[in-house]
Parts: sequence; structure tokens; C-alpha cells
Amino acid sequence: MIERQRQATMATQRDGSILWVALFTAASAVTTAALACATPFPALAALAAAHLGRRHGLALMLIGWGVSQVVGIGLHHYPHDPSTIGWGVTLGLASVAALLGGSRATLQLARKPAWMRLACGYGAAFVAFKLAVLGGGLLLGGVGTALAPTLIARQLVRDGLILFGLHLFYRVLREAGVPAPHPRQVQTA
Repeated sequence: MIERQRQATMATQRDGSILWVALFTAASAVTTAALACATPFPALAALAAAHLGRRHGLALMLIGWGVSQVVGIGLHHYPHDPSTIGWGVTLGLASVAALLGGSRATLQLARKPAWMRLACGYGAAFVAFKLAVLGGGLLLGGVGTALAPTLIARQLVRDGLILFGLHLFYRVLREAGVPAPHPRQVQTA
């Protein structure tokens, strides 16, 4: 009986993780469309690091990246030239780097309050994302534009506000009874 209950709980949490990947992806798609392809990858990475296991976090980042590419090419008519494709690949790699950075920070702060883990996860995700963008910029050109201080400051604030909104979205839906995602090694609020 106890084993059946444990399996049912794990199935519900797995389904909850899949649901949250879908919900966060949908919210990201709306943000991407509204902000002309400015997908908030560091915010998504911080949420994934705080609330999802590694596999589902990676799924969120890759699906979010794929959706951003569809929105950019389909809705905003981005060109199909090698430079644009190269930057698209760079953003995909940077989104995964953001997840790795955010996850590392979140796990390092396992005993700290949830808000601190989320904030530090966001900071680490943002830095990892920008370092990956720097690497892409060195290969593709455009480092000065991609890493202009005013652009970085604007993105840091914008993505931070989006993180706050998406976390609030998470908390409201959790309070309304939406199942929790499968817990990470450290359970977060």
C-alpha cells in the first residue's frame, strides 16, 4: 500500500514537472513575442534551477529556445543568413549555460531561504548566459553590441522583473492546487 502511494506521488510530481515545463514555456513564448524575441533565458534558468529537476530544466531551456526561434523567424521575420543562425545557436548554448550556472548556485545555497536561492540562481544564470554570449560574440562578431553596459543593465532589470512575475505566477497556481514539479535534490518553496 505504501509503495503504491509513493509511486502515485512520483507520477503526480512527474506530471507536475511536465505541466510546469509547458506553463513556463507558454509564458516565455508570450514574453518573446511581446518583446521582439527577447526571451528571458536567465529568468527561465533560475526558475528551472529552483523548481525543476535537471532533465525537466533542460527540457524547459531547449523548448523555450526552440519556441524563441520559431517566434523570431515566423513572427518577427528574422533573416535566414549564417550570422542569424549562428546567433540562434549561441543563444541555445547560452540558455543551457544559464541553467547550469543557476543550478550550481541554487544547490550551493541548499540551506538558505527560497528567495535567496532564487535570487542567487538568477544572478549566476545571468552571468553564465552573458559569458556564453561573449563566446558567441567573439566567434560571430558583435561583442560590443551584445555586451554593451546599457544593454546588460536593461536586460538584467527586465529579466529580473520577468522572473518575479513568473515566480508569482508559479506561487499563485501552486496555491490554486496545480501540482508541484518533481522535487530536485533540494526542495524549494
